[in-house]
Amino acid sequence: MDGSRAHARATFLLTALVCCAALTAGCSATSPRPAEREGPQKAPSVSGAPTIRGSAGDLQAAYEKVVKDVLPSVVQITAGDSLGSGVVFDAKGNIVTNAHVVGSAQSFKVTLATGGGPVGARLVSSYPEQDLAVVRLDEAPRNLKPAAFGDSSKVEVGQIVLAMGNPLGLSSSVTQGIVSAVGRTVSSGRSGGGTGATIANMVQTSAAINPGNSGGALVNLAGQVIGIPTLAATDPELGRGPAPGIGFAIPAATVRTVAGQIVKNGRVTDSGRAALGITGRTIIGPDFTPAGVAVVAVNQGGPADRAGLRAGDVITAVGGNGISTMQSLSEALAGLKPGERTEVTYDRDGTEHTTTVTLGEI
Repeated sequence: MDGSRAHARATFLLTALVCCAALTAGCSATSPRPAEREGPQKAPSVSGAPTIRGSAGDLQAAYEKVVKDVLPSVVQITAGDSLGSGVVFDAKGNIVTNAHVVGSAQSFKVTLATGGGPVGARLVSSYPEQDLAVVRLDEAPRNLKPAAFGDSSKVEVGQIVLAMGNPLGLSSSVTQGIVSAVGRTVSSGRSGGGTGATIANMVQTSAAINPGNSGGALVNLAGQVIGIPTLAATDPELGRGPAPGIGFAIPAATVRTVAGQIVKNGRVTDSGRAALGITGRTIIGPDFTPAGVAVVAVNQGGPADRAGLRAGDVITAVGGNGISTMQSLSEALAGLKPGERTEVTYDRDGTEHTTTVTLGEI
C-alpha cells in the first residue's frame, strides 16, 4: 500500500443519513505528527445493561474498572502509513476491525495494549458491505484477552459509554459520553477509501470518535462491547471539520454475526441483508433533482423478476419510503430482511404501478 493511498483512506468523507443529511468521516488515521500529541467460534457474549447508582466516587470506580477490564482487548492495527484500531474476538488471535481500516492490505502489524512489540497479522476476510473485517495474528500470545460482546438490542439512549481505541496514533486512549440515539441507518461514500456501506441499527454516541478510533470498542459500564466505532460526523459549515459529539458505531449483534462467519468459514455466508435483485442507477427529473432509481437490469429468477419488474422501470418507493437515489434505496433495504415481503412502487411508461416483492439476499 503506497503512502498516498493510505493517507486518502484515512481522511475519506461519508454521508450519514439520520434525521437530516450530515457529512461523516471514517476513523482510520495516519501516524500523528509531534504537534498533535497534545490534544462458528464466538466471542464471549454478556446480556443486559448496568444500572449505575451512588456517589461520584462510585461512578469513577466503575469507569476505572471498565477501562482495566476492556482496554487489554483493544489493539492498534497498522498497514503502511495508515492505522486504526481492532478488538480481540477470540483467544485464537482473530481481531475484528473495520473494512476501511484494512483497505486493500493483506498483512498488518498489530500492537497489543498489554505491551510487547508489534505482532504480524494477515487478513482473513473483509466484508465492505457492513464495513467489517477480521485479521488473524500470526502467533496469538498467551495473555490475549477476548472482549465480551453485549446485547446491542438492549442499548438505551442516555446509557453511559466509553470509546476505546488509538485516535491519531495515541494508543489506548479512552473517551466518555452517552448513547445519543439507536437505530440509525448510516451510509458511507466510496471516495478516498470509503466502502460505500449502508449499515442499519447503528448506535449514535457523544463519546469523541477521532481518526484512529475506527475498529475500536464502544463499551458500556458492565464492560461489554456494544459497538465498533466507525464514523465521526463532520460539519460542512466548519470546513468539513468534526462535528463534536456525533459518532456512530456498528452494533455488537452485527459484529458478532459477520465476524463469527468469517472466523468459521473464511467469508460471510449469510449476510442477512435484503436485496431486490436489480442493477439500478439514479435518474434526474425535469427539475434537475434525483427522481428515482431506474432499473438497468433485473436478475433472472430474482425477487424483482418474480414480482414483474423489468429494465426501464423507475422505482419511486419501497415499503412506503420514497426512493429518489440509489443511496435511499440501499437505506430502505437496510431496514428489511431477506424473505420479507414489501411493496415496491414504480413508474413504467408514465404510469405508476405497485407490486409486492419477496426480498432476496445480497
